[in-house]
Amino acid sequence: MNKGQPTIDAGPVRPSGARFLDRLGAIVRLSVPVTAARIGMLTVVMVDTAMTGHAGNLQLAFYGLAHAIHMVCLLVGAGMLIGTAVLSAQALGAGDHRDCGVIWRVALLHGLVLGCLFAALGFTGGAIYTLLGHDAALAQGAGRTLAILNLGLPGQFAFIASTLVLESLGRPRPGVLVMIGVNLLNAGLNWLLIYGHWGVGALGAEGAAWATVAARTAAGLAMLWCVLRMADGERYNLRGPLHRAAEISRKLRHLGYPLGLAQGLESLAFASLTIFAGYLGANSVAAFQIVINLIAFCYMGAIGIGTATAVFVGHAVGRRDRPDMARSGWGGLLAIVLFMSALALVMALFPHLLGRIFTSDEVLLAIVAPTLLIGAATLVGDGAQGVLMGALRGAGDVWIPTAMHLCSFLLVMVPAAAGFAFLADLGTPGLMLGTLIGVSLASCLLAGRFRLISGRGVDRL
Repeated sequence: MNKGQPTIDAGPVRPSGARFLDRLGAIVRLSVPVTAARIGMLTVVMVDTAMTGHAGNLQLAFYGLAHAIHMVCLLVGAGMLIGTAVLSAQALGAGDHRDCGVIWRVALLHGLVLGCLFAALGFTGGAIYTLLGHDAALAQGAGRTLAILNLGLPGQFAFIASTLVLESLGRPRPGVLVMIGVNLLNAGLNWLLIYGHWGVGALGAEGAAWATVAARTAAGLAMLWCVLRMADGERYNLRGPLHRAAEISRKLRHLGYPLGLAQGLESLAFASLTIFAGYLGANSVAAFQIVINLIAFCYMGAIGIGTATAVFVGHAVGRRDRPDMARSGWGGLLAIVLFMSALALVMALFPHLLGRIFTSDEVLLAIVAPTLLIGAATLVGDGAQGVLMGALRGAGDVWIPTAMHLCSFLLVMVPAAAGFAFLADLGTPGLMLGTLIGVSLASCLLAGRFRLISGRGVDRL
């Protein structure tokens, strides 16, 4: 399965003295398939949203509220596992190839435990939405959908752990191929379960959730098979002794706690905005879910470029090559600014056309269009903060960036969004205006932090 694929494990992809544009090109080449895999993960959610939206505004509201809390669980778990790529990249940079198999198995165990814990937490969803003050019918519908969605997290975390290890080896292709198959499976199951065909009753939002559970479980199993079938798996100790497993587990948690917290804070902040939209009414939360999905789709570029940036920064740290660490971080930032600027232009020019992908309801479109115009302005700052966070985690710098996320998203973005939406009476566009302020602040703070870190250099974890 790996024949003909590019590798990073045979040493530096580019010489340590490569020019800035060489590093930029290397980041783009790795980020393209990584981004494709992340887009595949999000496409599952976008297809769910689009197909549920055509089943009715109330069903979309159920799914939107459920997905808000579900994403907090998913991103906290994903953040806890991001250290997998950091540790693997630094091990490769230092020439310790056999550590990679131990890192993968330790990460897999952590992911499965986290997935089971969050699956259990999902069954409290109805009570959570009721405590938050939502209408009883809305709370119960969203709660049932959340309980189902979280059952897919063990499989999702197995997919993430396996994908991160392969990407640190410069082998992103399996993740892309798996996600293509998973999206076809999800779309077919949505058609069957959301609308009701072949004798199956129409389940609406709950049907979309069951389809996602099946798709994510299949993704996790497929990626396990891909890793275990690697032709050169023995080189990376995929099945051999778990040497230094306790030490690697401690390192993974050392990285995972702040990264999981950072991801959780950001996703909690955005979940809060969705909860605020729920107070504005079912149409507002449905419209906000559409806008957030489109912005999240664009953000997959930041995830891909940020992952590639973290890999190259990690390799440079493993080699103790401070200049290349700086080139990698700033190269990733330039790539995402160019990419997000192009997407922002498209979003600003065609808000109604993009909204019609998800709904034909003119009431929803009247809310979606102005919110998307402000959303377009958030893209560059949002992408920049995502890539800079990737550069810093590649260097193993996690706690201070996490504090910066806390300041930017929870302490600034959420209050600003509430003020614009309710006090200034701007409604859903006001929520997005608060988002613009939060991501802009985060990108400035993280840029300053990376400048400091890249100037002094860091040691391998």
